[in-house]
Order: sequence, then C-alpha cells, then structure tokens
Amino acid sequence: MLAQESLKSKEKSLFFTEDKIKIYHANSLDKTLLKEESIDLIVTSPPYNVGIDYSSNDDNLSYDEYLNFTHQWLKNCYFWAKNRARLCLNVPLDKNKGGVQSVGADITQLAKKIGWKYHSTIIWNEGNISRRTAWGSWLSASAPYIIASVELILVLYKEEWKKKIKGVSDISKEEFMAWTNGLWQFNGESKKRIGHPAPFPRELPRRCIKLFSFVGDTVLDPFCGSGTTLLEALSNNRLGIGFELDKDYCKLARKRILDERNLF
Repeated sequence: MLAQESLKSKEKSLFFTEDKIKIYHANSLDKTLLKEESIDLIVTSPPYNVGIDYSSNDDNLSYDEYLNFTHQWLKNCYFWAKNRARLCLNVPLDKNKGGVQSVGADITQLAKKIGWKYHSTIIWNEGNISRRTAWGSWLSASAPYIIASVELILVLYKEEWKKKIKGVSDISKEEFMAWTNGLWQFNGESKKRIGHPAPFPRELPRRCIKLFSFVGDTVLDPFCGSGTTLLEALSNNRLGIGFELDKDYCKLARKRILDERNLF
C-alpha cells in the first residue's frame, strides 16, 4: 500500500517530460523522488539564503536552519547518486548579509559528514561588483568589509573519483585545457532576460557537464529553477532530471526547453 502511494505521489509530481528531459514539480527534500544510485552527475545552485524573493521558498532562514536544510537535500543527493557520481555545487564563498558566515567551508564540511568526498574547488569570477552596498568603516581600519566578487563550484564525488566504466567524452582539447584551470571567468546571467530572480549562465552547467560526465549520462539539478542545467544536458546529449518547488518556474523551464528543441 505504501509503495502504491509513493508511486502515485511520483506520478503527480512529474510536471513535464520530453525526450531526454524530465521536470518534477517537487521538493528536493523528498527522498522518494528517485531510485537509489540512479544519477551520474549533479549540477546545481541551491538557494543562497540571502532574502531573494522566490515565490515558493523562504530564502531568509536562520543560519542553523539553512544548514539543516542543506544537510537534508545533500543527503538525498548522496542516496540518488551512483558510486563514482560527481556533484558540482555552485555556492557563495561567504555571506555578509545578515551576519558574516563561511558558507562555502561550512557546506563542504556538511557534505563530507554525509559521505561526499572532496575533489576540488573551482573559483568562478563573474566580474560582478555591482552588489557592493557598503565598505564598513569608510577609509578606516575600524571595521572594513571585504566583499569578494567570486562564487565557488565545489566538486565532490561518491566513493571513488575515477570511473570504472569508460564512456564517450565530447570535450575538445581546448576546452579540457581551459576548464581544468580552476579559475573560471564568465559573466553572470540577467534576471530580467530569463525571468527568474537568481539564474546562472548556461556556461556554468555546460562546462561541468562536458568535463565531469560522459555522453548519455544522467544529470540531476535538484533546484532546476528556469531549467538552465536541463538545457545544457539536452544540448550535450545527456539525460536531464530537474526538481522545482515553484510551479511558475516549472512552466518557465518547460518553455525554454521547448524553445531549445525547436532550434534543433
């Protein structure tokens, strides 16, 4: 009976499916959404907890609540990940709004306690200094603020880094040489152009997908938002699965994917 109820729940949450892509109108805290060890690569950027106005998500938790939330979904991702799966996690280096917190370091430690193993950190320089609103004590050593205009992409993995089964890679020599340099520089994405309050640019999942997965692998974004990771999974011949809590963003992701299909 419980298995049947779980199946019905999954069917109700499947919002859109098209060829190699599936979008679930669902919460990434729901462990029953996917089978154990079914994902090859996870590429995501979770809510940053900086008060962004998401329609269906509270982005203003206490820091302890935020870390508890992070622990829950990271644990689910570990359950869904195959052995030797990779996780590319785009998070802020730190948090100055509402109190100074070492977000990147704290999430890394959380992930390691769950079982994720640390491989490396990519520094993404998005060249955005427009978010600076204060310098602390102006021209004084009293209490200056340091704001880094970079974000992190934590590269984690499950069990072992080297994949046993070799697949087909579609990365060029030039891409491989450039992207294995741990400092990535490209612009962020326009909120207005995409219609989402916190989109990341397609270049971010494109690089992660081509560098860390094989053609035909299954890529998950548990916070798929406007569907950017799924677009790059589709464009690079991977299977894409996305979870999104907000129905309007599910609709936006569906539209972008259908528009992309018409370009092929």
